[in-house]
Amino acid sequence: MTRTIVKNGTVVSLDPEIGQLEEGDVLIEEGEIVEIGRGLSTDNADVIDAEGRIVLPGFVDSHVHLAQTQVRGIAGDWSLMGEYFEHMLGNVTGLYRPEDMYLGGLFGAFEKLHTGTTTALDWSYPNTLEHGDRAVDALRDAGLRAVYTYGPPGDDAAKWWFESDVGLPEENVRDLYEERIRDDDLLGLALGLRGPDFCTDDIARADLELARDLGVPATVHMGAACWPSSVYGDDYQGFGCLEDMLDSDVNVAHGNHFSQEDVDHAVSQGVSFSSTPEVEMQMGHGIPVTGKVLEAGGRPAWGVDVCSDVSGDVTSQMRIGLQVQRMFENQAILEGHEEVTEVGITARDTLEMATIEGAKVLGLEEEIGTLTPGKRADLITIRADDFMTAPSHSPIQTVVFQADPSHIDTVLVDGEAVKRDGELLNPKVEGEFDRFVESGLRLMDEAGIDL
Repeated sequence: MTRTIVKNGTVVSLDPEIGQLEEGDVLIEEGEIVEIGRGLSTDNADVIDAEGRIVLPGFVDSHVHLAQTQVRGIAGDWSLMGEYFEHMLGNVTGLYRPEDMYLGGLFGAFEKLHTGTTTALDWSYPNTLEHGDRAVDALRDAGLRAVYTYGPPGDDAAKWWFESDVGLPEENVRDLYEERIRDDDLLGLALGLRGPDFCTDDIARADLELARDLGVPATVHMGAACWPSSVYGDDYQGFGCLEDMLDSDVNVAHGNHFSQEDVDHAVSQGVSFSSTPEVEMQMGHGIPVTGKVLEAGGRPAWGVDVCSDVSGDVTSQMRIGLQVQRMFENQAILEGHEEVTEVGITARDTLEMATIEGAKVLGLEEEIGTLTPGKRADLITIRADDFMTAPSHSPIQTVVFQADPSHIDTVLVDGEAVKRDGELLNPKVEGEFDRFVESGLRLMDEAGIDL
């Protein structure tokens, strides 16, 4: 039996029954957390010394486009409805070869693991079934737990976006699921829906019905940016044709322009929301939906969104998202001519949005999201003993406000170490690096984008 023990760390379990333990141990057998306590036996176990470290669940990125990693750094000055749609979805994505999907996904997954994200929903635009195959290969080869999200192909923006009357390629979706994903313990499938924002009502409903026929989650881009009246009329119409189909298997990415009534209804039906605050604020999506979801009695999950724009580091999103929401809450108090005497959303809230809530979006809350016996051993350790983090009076605040990716020391996925002592262990990090860089250079050259 494979046994690992993470020893003598400050364990932030996020499990309300277990709580937080100083000098705590986490015992892992065959990839499963079997015991959390103090002074646990190290017999026949690989010991990971966590002294001076904070031990917590791995982060979950609930919405990211990993294949854009080799064109990172091109979209930092773009808007959504201007340059992003024109250059990325109308140009670069169509130039991807299957091997580009592999290399972008592989190094996007490496960035996830290096920065403490152990699970991600990878929203993909596979031009062909072979593109999807190689995207799945990337996730497997990196060792990331992931939900591969089969979205519309990226080879023809006019065909697949705006008022598209073409459904997702069902045969390709089914083939990939049955042959590559269904029986993989670390991989799941979701469908990437365009919804009524980007396709006809009949197609929007049919795509969601396909997801339900397969028994997989559906995640849909909705309610982002100031949509032109030619698309939606004068006011955003919310869920439209999907309103009577809402359930807990539906995830909304962004949702900035939903009314409070729309969000109330969605949360009451179990719909989850993924907020990607940094990209949304830059690209003109609108105010993050965080406050409306909280008002409705729910909590959003954090996501990075487009790797061509911002870092893949989820900790940045949980910090930015937290402080932006605090800003709006505080401003409302100040405009009422009162003083701000306490904050609303807390450091623990935003950490749970980066772990527990992300797991719920992916339908994996019984497997990951907290350190709990019986769950899979997806965990990270963060250095709390250097000049940037010590002394750590509040481990949760240290994680949220002081630590950065350089402090992420060890990462386990399903009990397997993928990063240890600050270094990724996968030989493909070095072995595929040159091909990764070459892929990005070729894509940019063929796209003809002048930065």
